Amino acid sequence: MSAVAADLAVSGLRVAGLAGAFGTGLVFVHAGLSKLLHRDVLPGVIANYRLLPDVLVAPVAAVLPWAELVLGVALLAGGPRLAVVPALLLLGLFAAAMAVNIGRGRRSIDCGCGRSQLRQTLGWPLVARNVVLMALAALRLPAALPSTGFELATALAGGLSLFVFYLLFNAIAALAVSPVAARVNAGIKRR
Repeated sequence: MSAVAADLAVSGLRVAGLAGAFGTGLVFVHAGLSKLLHRDVLPGVIANYRLLPDVLVAPVAAVLPWAELVLGVALLAGGPRLAVVPALLLLGLFAAAMAVNIGRGRRSIDCGCGRSQLRQTLGWPLVARNVVLMALAALRLPAALPSTGFELATALAGGLSLFVFYLLFNAIAALAVSPVAARVNAGIKRR
């Protein structure tokens, strides 16, 4: 491998690492703010997973939005790479909780991924989404921060693009199981 190719590979890893961390940071900030805005329903969403004893539901509901905000801000700030580790653990925990409930046949509960006008029920695409977010955030672990303004701008644009894709994915996933989609699908089947 030539020196130029090696430099490009290192530069690409720095950009991808910060883009993954920045995009995942935006996801965590969005989710944390959303949970704070709808904290009255969060204990019910957490209880619906049926994974925690009742006595732990309220404390987890109180701490979770703040944990997501702190992790999100740490990732956005390009903070220590170790901030990625708890983010990976939390995303993995969410993916595992969804997978357990899907395995139990409990797909109709709200994922609690971010309260919006579109309710998201559990499904394998949401588990896969979290695994992809984990992989993207993990790119930050071996990578140093970008060393040039161009690398930094590229990483920030990539992270913002990742966040927009996340929002679109959530909207499409929610619409796919909405009553409107059911009516459209029923109309197509009649033809």
